[in-house]
Amino acid sequence: MLAGAARRLAEAGVESPRVDAELLLAHVLGATRTALLTLDDVDDDAAARFAALLDQRAARVPLQHLTGRAPFRHLELAVGPGVFVPRPETEQLVEWALARLAGVDEPVVVDLGSGSGAIALSIAHEHPGARVTAVERDPQAIEWTRHNAGLRAAAGDRPVTVLAGDMTDPGLLRDLDGTVDLVVSNPPYVPDGARVPREVVDHDPPLALWGGPDGLDVVRGLLTTAARLLRPGGGLGVEHADAQGSALPALVRGTGDFTAVADHPDLAGRPRFTTAVRAGGD
Repeated sequence: MLAGAARRLAEAGVESPRVDAELLLAHVLGATRTALLTLDDVDDDAAARFAALLDQRAARVPLQHLTGRAPFRHLELAVGPGVFVPRPETEQLVEWALARLAGVDEPVVVDLGSGSGAIALSIAHEHPGARVTAVERDPQAIEWTRHNAGLRAAAGDRPVTVLAGDMTDPGLLRDLDGTVDLVVSNPPYVPDGARVPREVVDHDPPLALWGGPDGLDVVRGLLTTAARLLRPGGGLGVEHADAQGSALPALVRGTGDFTAVADHPDLAGRPRFTTAVRAGGD
C-alpha cells in the first residue's frame, strides 16, 4: 500500500513521496510513523480514508492541511486553509533569537506577520520569561494565530498577546516604542511573478507570500517599524528568500538605523535570514 502510494505521489511531483505517504497513513490510523513498521494490516475503512487523502495530496494539497498539524521545533501547530504553513528553515531564525535572548529574564519580543504563530509561540515556549506579542494582518490567518496561542497557554506556556495589525503601520504598538528587546519576522518576500510550488501558490495566503517586484516592499516598511520599536542595542531578525542574501542586508544597512548587520544560512547552506542590532546601544 505504501509503496504504491509513494509511486503515485512521486509521479504527481511531490518532493518527499514516501515520507508523505507514511505520514498520511499514520494520521489515518492515529499512530506514529514508527508504528507502521510493525503493522500487518489496514482495515477497509482506514484504507478508504487513506486513499481519499492520497488523492488530495496527489493534487498537491499541502500535507499539513490534510493532517491539520505542522511540527515546528518542539511544538505541533494547528494549520489549514488561510494560514502560511511554517517551514523547517524558519527554525534557524528562532535558534538565533533564543541565543540572542539568553540571560535576559523577561525580554520583550515582537513577531511581525506571525501567521500560525510558529516563531512567537516557540520563543514563548523555550524562553518562559519572554513577553511576546504576535502581530498578524490577515483576518483568516489571525484566527489560526489565536487558536494556537490558546492551545499553548492551556498547555502552560506564558500567554502570547495576539494583535491584529499591519507590520508597516506607523501607529502599530506605539506603547512599546523604544522598549522592545527583539523584533523577528518571516514576512512576505516572494517577488511578484516568481515561480513557486503548487502547494504554495494554490494554498498559502497571498498576503504571506508576495512582496512586490523585488520581494522587499513589505520588508521596507517592517524595518521602519522595527527601528521605532527596538531599544538601542535591541536585536532584529528577518527571514528572506535565498536570492536575497545580499539585497536584504544592504537594505538594512541603508536605513542607517542598524549596526552589526549579518546574514545567516539555513541548514542546507542557503542564505536564509538577516540579523542586525538597533544603533545607539553599547
